[in-house]
Amino acid sequence: MEDRFGQIKEFEETVVEIKRISKKTKGGNTIRFSALVVVGNRKGKVGIGLAKASDVASAIRKAIEAGKRKMITVPLRGTTIPFSTIEKFSAAKILLKPAPPGSGIIAGGPMRIVLEAAGIRDAVGKFLGTTNKTSNVYATLKALEKISNIGYKKDIKKNG
Repeated sequence: MEDRFGQIKEFEETVVEIKRISKKTKGGNTIRFSALVVVGNRKGKVGIGLAKASDVASAIRKAIEAGKRKMITVPLRGTTIPFSTIEKFSAAKILLKPAPPGSGIIAGGPMRIVLEAAGIRDAVGKFLGTTNKTSNVYATLKALEKISNIGYKKDIKKNG
């Protein structure tokens, strides 16, 4: 992965959503931008950043930095996840299941972006709650975090 200057990047960044925020103030309207970015290395590490700034480029840059700070490690079993899970975050409820090799990612847009950034190539996902992209991205990350925590507990029982 190379950036626009030809340098090799450690992480791949994908912008999920950019919102324009307008605030009424005494002097007129204040316009800001909110950016939701997924950062991952496609080898089991993924993070999400949500940031606001007065211009789009600054919001994206801040979101990328926030995503790199909040990265989690996702356990992989081959090209898929170890087991299925249902996770809820705010109004979002998602179902995430492993899939056989070669089936690809069968999931909606925001969930697909998170799974691809994490390096998962075969999985089935379904949104059961809201269609809000931010909530669905955070619910997907929470589900992957739950899978990694359960996998960690199993390793402790086996080795310890």
